[in-house]
Formats: sequence, structure tokens, C-alpha cells
Amino acid sequence: MDFAVESWDPAYGTSGDEQALDEIDALVDASVERDLDQWAPIDPPTVGDLPPVTFVDGVRRIDARIWISAPSATDPDGDLAYPGVCATVAAGAVRCEPGSAKLIDAVVERALYTAAPGAGPIVTRHGTYELRPLAEATPEALYLGVHNHMTAVEMDLSVDLNGGALIVFDGPLRGRESASGVGYVKTHNVQYLENPQHRVVGQLDAGQRTPLFLIGGQYTKWSWYLRLPGPISHPLSGIVRLELPGLGTAEDAGVRADIVSRLLPRYASEPHKDTRAPQNLHPIAGLERELRRRLGDPQLLERALRVSAAGDRRLGAST
Repeated sequence: MDFAVESWDPAYGTSGDEQALDEIDALVDASVERDLDQWAPIDPPTVGDLPPVTFVDGVRRIDARIWISAPSATDPDGDLAYPGVCATVAAGAVRCEPGSAKLIDAVVERALYTAAPGAGPIVTRHGTYELRPLAEATPEALYLGVHNHMTAVEMDLSVDLNGGALIVFDGPLRGRESASGVGYVKTHNVQYLENPQHRVVGQLDAGQRTPLFLIGGQYTKWSWYLRLPGPISHPLSGIVRLELPGLGTAEDAGVRADIVSRLLPRYASEPHKDTRAPQNLHPIAGLERELRRRLGDPQLLERALRVSAAGDRRLGAST
């Protein structure tokens, strides 16, 4: 496979459009736990022993953007240049119990994402980028290819986790239907509620939650907002949105929402330690640091890809 590494910084333009991953046109029912005119902040009741919680998170990094030469379907004698991305993804899990936090698993994988016909894995001195073929060659498809791979690694890892503990995924659930799963969303790209109910979000005190609302669409889920402890400089300071799989009744989901809302504030970060406080919970921040360390040195990986590309070109010239 003949390919070349793009000379631009691979981090340029790789953030993607996270909003494209949110269900902007989802149907929302905000009356599942409280009538709309009864919406008000909820103080989760005190419960007995809180369950252990396992935080699952993933990270991704584009090591290089490449161009792959492949024959044109309309002109067998001519080649087309197809874009591709070489990236490393990692996922891990931290189990937290009173007085302890332990990394229980971590997985790192490298892959090539492209729609180029005839593409294959890229072997380098620092590992192999396994092919993950895509249907389209658009920038959005490349970004989603990397993101979906990371999510798949997170899901594979979570299947092996012990039962009985809450599993908090950093980010929306997006089809993760584990009965123990909780989606933890730190950013707010979509306003799911009508203005009268949305105003209740800004009225929350630390530790309070909103009533549940049901989000329809490709994946049905129960959701609510929670304010974490910390300084309040604007209505959404310290606000996170939580998700549960759209299973069972609203009453069952409300009980689980109370448990989660009691549990998560104890892991909130502080501004003097984390610029994303309080939403970037301590276990998630620590897990992210460890996973990024395991991604490897980006300069060494990019150089290895350039060496591999040069080797492929020499091989092609000699045959």
C-alpha cells in the first residue's frame, strides 16, 4: 500500500464536531417524574451504604494524517489520493470504594481509518495500525471512525467489569445499554428542555437534581441535571447531565438517579487543582492522565509512520 504522511501538525483540525454526536432533534418528555408545572429542584434522599462505582473513560489522539494512493474505478491507469488517519485510542477503568481508588484495566489500540480501496494495516517499528475501513472519506467520517473505535474499546472493557457497582461512562451513553451504566455529560451543546423547565437547572443548589426527563430518538434514555459543589459564577456552573438506559419505569429510574446524585458530588474536583473543576471528577482526571501517558510519544510514532511510508515507496519503485 503506497501512502504518504501529511506534513501538517496532526492535531490541527482534529477536534471534530462534538455537537454532531448529540441528538439535536430528539423527542423529550419532561413530565415522566413531575408534571411540567411542578418542576423544582429535588434534594436526593439520604440512602444507606452507597455502592462502589467504576469510572470508565477513553482518550484518543491522531498520530498522523496520511494520503493513500489507490487505483481509480473510472480510470484504471490513474491513481486517486484518499485521506486517512492513523490514531491511537485507549480506554481504562478505575474502581472507587471508600478510601481507595484502583486502576483495574487499561487497553491501548492503534488503527488506520480510511475509505481507500485496497488499504491494509500499516506496520511500524512501534506497532501496527490495524485497518478500520470506512464507508466515506469525509473529515466527519474520519473523526467518527476514531471516536467509534474508542467507544467500542470502552464497551469491550466494561463487559468484563464486576457486577454490583455503578459504571459511570465519561460522556453520553450512546447505545451502551448496561443496566449498571450511567452516562456523565460535562458539556451542554443542546438545550433539551423548554425554557420554564430549563430555568430550574440554574436554580439548583449543590447536590440537588432536576426531575427526570425522557430523551427519545435512536437511543432512549432517562436524563437529569445535577449541580456539583463549587463556586457558582453563572447558572450552569458545576452543572452536569446524567443519563440512564431507557429501561424500566420512571420510578425505578428516579431511585437510581437519587443514588447517583448522592454519590458523584464526593468526587468533584476543586478549581485550584483542575481548570475543569468541578465537572472533571478526580477519578476521571487521574484516569485520563494515565491513559494519555500510555498513548506513547507522538513524535516517535509519527516518525515511525514516515519511515514506514518511505519504505513502502522504495518497495514500490523496485518492483
